[in-house]
Amino acid sequence: MKQLWAPWRMKYILSKDRESRPEGCIFCVPEGEEAPNKARLILKVGRLSMVMMNRYPYNNGHLLVAPRRHVPDLAGLDREEMADLLDHVRLGVDVLARSSHPNGFNVGLNLGRVAGAGLEDHLHFHIVPRWSGDTNFITVLDDVRVVPEHIEAAFDRLVRHFGA
Repeated sequence: MKQLWAPWRMKYILSKDRESRPEGCIFCVPEGEEAPNKARLILKVGRLSMVMMNRYPYNNGHLLVAPRRHVPDLAGLDREEMADLLDHVRLGVDVLARSSHPNGFNVGLNLGRVAGAGLEDHLHFHIVPRWSGDTNFITVLDDVRVVPEHIEAAFDRLVRHFGA
């Protein structure tokens, strides 16, 4: 039997809030909602775009950047939204570069379910910091990713860099 210890998950499992989580799109932020929002992992909410942490990261510090408006594809964005979205992508890369010192980044978006979009109705960019050697033996042997930092600790470390 294979075991992968993740003791921080117990807080979620025992949480009474688990059943009362809001339904709908994780990227849709109601007008007037404040950021940061640690419960939702939202680091920054701008006028047209927002930045949040990925609750199921590919790597430590994995960020998601989305337009505020619920838009499924690039064609649905106007020029101002596109510029603001890319400004927030650049901000996310800059924050991770300063705070985490990765050796590189994977930045991209998945358009459509067959392209890997888990939430295909709301366009979003992924920013994944990468370090030399971050694909270790456990990933190669058993297709398991080790994320070394607790997500709440990562949120606390990153949020101050977003002007919060």
